[in-house]
Amino acid sequence: MTETPLKPTPSSAFGGLLGLLGFSAIAGILVAAMFAPAIAVTSKATMGVLNVFDRLPEYVTLGHQSQRTILYGLRAGQQVPFAQIYDQNRQEVGWDAISDFAKDALVAAEDVRFYQHGGVDLAGIARATVNNLAGKKLQGASSIEQQLVKQLAIQEAVATIKDPKKLNAAKAAAQATTLDRKLKEAKLAVGLEKRYSKHQILLAYLNIAGFGGNTYGIEAAAQQYYSTTAKSLTLAQAASLIAIVQQPNLRAPASPDNWERDQSRRDAILGTMFNESMISKKQFDEAIAVPVNASTVKLSAAMNGCSYATAAKPFCDYVVNSVKDLTGFGETPADRKAAWERGGYSVYTTIDLDQQAVAEADLAARTPASETRFSLGSAVSTVQVGTGRIITMAQNKAFDDTGEADPAVSTAINFNSDKGYGGSSGFPTGSTYKLFTLVNWLQNGHGLQEYVDANIRSYRSFPSRCDPGGVYTVARGYAPKNDSGVSQGQMNVLAATKGSVNAAFVNMASKLDLCDIRDVATSMGVHNADNSELAHDPSTILGTNTPSPLTMANAYATVAGGGKLCQPIAVDRIITPGGKELPGQAQSCSQVISPEVAAAAAYDLQGPLKTGGTGASANPRDGTPLLGKTGTAEALHSYMVAASSQTSTAVWIGNITGFQNLRRISIGGILASNLRTTVMKPILASLDASSVYGTGRAFPEPVPVLLRGSTIRTPNLAGQSVSAAKRLIEDIGLAFAQGEVVSSAFPAGTVVSSDPVAGSTIARGTTVTATVSDGAGARNGGPPDKHPGGGGHPGKG
Repeated sequence: MTETPLKPTPSSAFGGLLGLLGFSAIAGILVAAMFAPAIAVTSKATMGVLNVFDRLPEYVTLGHQSQRTILYGLRAGQQVPFAQIYDQNRQEVGWDAISDFAKDALVAAEDVRFYQHGGVDLAGIARATVNNLAGKKLQGASSIEQQLVKQLAIQEAVATIKDPKKLNAAKAAAQATTLDRKLKEAKLAVGLEKRYSKHQILLAYLNIAGFGGNTYGIEAAAQQYYSTTAKSLTLAQAASLIAIVQQPNLRAPASPDNWERDQSRRDAILGTMFNESMISKKQFDEAIAVPVNASTVKLSAAMNGCSYATAAKPFCDYVVNSVKDLTGFGETPADRKAAWERGGYSVYTTIDLDQQAVAEADLAARTPASETRFSLGSAVSTVQVGTGRIITMAQNKAFDDTGEADPAVSTAINFNSDKGYGGSSGFPTGSTYKLFTLVNWLQNGHGLQEYVDANIRSYRSFPSRCDPGGVYTVARGYAPKNDSGVSQGQMNVLAATKGSVNAAFVNMASKLDLCDIRDVATSMGVHNADNSELAHDPSTILGTNTPSPLTMANAYATVAGGGKLCQPIAVDRIITPGGKELPGQAQSCSQVISPEVAAAAAYDLQGPLKTGGTGASANPRDGTPLLGKTGTAEALHSYMVAASSQTSTAVWIGNITGFQNLRRISIGGILASNLRTTVMKPILASLDASSVYGTGRAFPEPVPVLLRGSTIRTPNLAGQSVSAAKRLIEDIGLAFAQGEVVSSAFPAGTVVSSDPVAGSTIARGTTVTATVSDGAGARNGGPPDKHPGGGGHPGKG
C-alpha cells in the first residue's frame, strides 16, 4: 500500500467535514452517554469533552505493516523464492488482488454504513447509545475507520516496544473503553477520511486485521485456512474469514472446535450481505449451504523461518544472521534489525539452488544424517572466485531451529559458518592449512623446486618474531609424523605438496617465521569460527586452528583469483515493500598476496588433484584446471578444498562430537576418511558443467624465480673425506650430516653418496646427508663406484 494520500472524493470529503463538525457538536454527549450511562451529562461536562477533542491529533497514516520477507535464489536461470521469514504472517496485497466478496463481507460485518458516513457513524452511535441507555444488549458503534485506527495503534506498539510488560500495557491502552481514548479514535478516524479514499481505508483494514494466531491480513488468512489466495476466495470462504476478525481465538477455523462458531457468524454476515443487496438470493443460498468443516477447511501450515525453507536452510539462516551487516536496512545494527522485523522485503541472494541441490543430495547419499555409530557431520561451502558470492552452503544434518525436529538427524547449528553467523565453533582443517606456509615460503623468495627435509625429526625451536626473543621454544621438541609413518628423505616442495608430507612442511616453517605464517592466513581472510585469536604454535602448520568451511573455501579462492581476497557475501540486492531497490552486500575485494605468489601457489596446488596426488580421486577430469588440498586432523576430521578459476569449494566431514577415528570406520563401503574426495567429485563436476561457473581457464604460469627460488645445487661428494665434504657443504650455505656407513669400494671413511643426490636444486640451509664407505669393497679388490652420488656442481639454481 502507498503512504501517499489520494485526493478525497467529493462525497468522502463532504462526509468527513460533516463527521468532524457533527461529532464536534454532539460527541461529548453521545460518547459520555455510551460509556457513563449512570452519570447525568451536563453542559459543563459536554464542553469539557469538546475541549479535549479539539486538542487531539488530526490524523494517522497508513504505512506498511509487519509482513513476510521473501528470500530468492537462482534456479534454472530464474530468481525463485525459497524461504519466507516474518514476525507476523502477513502478505500485503493490492485492491485488485482481493475478492469483491471479501470487501463486501467486511462492510456487511463491521460497518454497513461505511460508504455513507465520514469516518464516524453518528447514526450508529446514536442508535447504540439509545439501546445501551434503554438497558438492551450492549452495542458497539465503531466504524471501520475507528477499528483501523485501533489496529494501527496496536501494530505501532508491536513494532516499537520490545518489553513484554510495556507492550501489553500499550495494547490494553489502544483498546481501552475510556472516553479520551474513544475521542482520540473518533477524531483520527475522521482524519483518515480526509486523507484517504474509502478503497484505501478498506484495503488497509483487510491487510492489517488479525485472523488468529500469528496470521494477519486477508491474503495470509486465505492461504492458511483455505489454501487459496485472497483474489480467489469464494463467497462462503470470504464470509468465513471475515467472521474471524472480532473473535479470532473462538472462530479461526484452524481448530475444529471453532467451526460451528465460525459458520454461525459467517451465516449472519451472508444474511446482511443479502439484505443489503450485495449478493443475489442464489448466491446466498449456495454459500449458506456450504459447511465449515473438514470437507471445506483446507489448512496450509505457516512456513515461517529457515526451518521451513524449501531449500538451502543453512544458507537461509546465514542470511538472517547477516542482517546486522546489511547497510541497506539502515544506518545501525539496531535500525537494520527493526527494518527486518517490519519485513515485507524481497531479498535476492547469491545462492544457486541448482548447485545447492547437487551438494545436498551428495551429502545425503555419502554422509547420511541417520548414521548411528557416531556423530557424523558434513558440510559443503562454495564461493565464486573474484566476487566472494556464496553459491552453495549445505550440510548433512537438516537445519531446524524450532526445537521440534528429531535431534538425531537435525541441528540448529550451521556447520559452514562462524559462531556469530550460525553457531558453529569451526573444525580443525588439517593439511589444507599448509597453504599458508606455502604462500609465506614463496613470499620469502623460496621456490617450488627447492628441496626440503621430509625426514621425521624433532624441532626444539622455530623463528617467531611475536614471541619473547623472536623464538618459539618447544621444550620437549616437536616431531610430527608423516602420513606414511616413515621419513621420506629430501624432496622438493612440489612433491611435498602433492603428497601432503608433514615433515617437509614443518621443515619449511622452520626456515620461515610462525608469526608471519599466521599473518599470511589472516591476510587471506582466515579466522577461527569462534572468533578466538589464531594460534601460531608449530602444530598450526598442520592445521589445528578452527576456521569454518566457508572461510577455507574463500582462502583458496584468493589463490585461484590471483591473490585477490573477496569477502563472502550472501545478498545481491533488496527490494522494499514499496518497490525501491536497496543495495545488498557490496563486493569487497583487495589484493592481499602478489599475483606472482598466487600463480606459483596455484601451480603447486594443482599437484594434489593430479594422478598420484592426495586429492586425485576428486578430480572429475573434465578438462577444467583445478587446484586444491586435502587435510586430516587427528583422524577425527577430514577436509578438502578445491578450486577452479571460477569457484572454490570446501568439504568437511568429521565428528560433530566424540572421537571416532575416521580411518577405522566405513560408510557405504568407503573409509570415512576418504569420503572427502568422493563427496567433492560430483560437486566439482556439476560446477564445471554449469553455464555460469563452467568456464574455468588455466591458471597463470609461475615466474621462473619462484620455481627455482634462492637455491643451490648439491655438489658431488663421492670419494671425498667426511671432513672435506662437510667443509664444502657448509661453505656453500648448506648443512651437513653424516649418515649410515655402507659397504662400498670407496676407501673407508670417504663419501659414497648424498641425500639429496648430487645436482639436486635445494634451498639454502637444507641438510645434506652423506653416506660413508666402510672400505670393504676396496679391500676385496673391487673398483670404486664411478660418481655414485651423481654429477653436478655447487652453485645457485
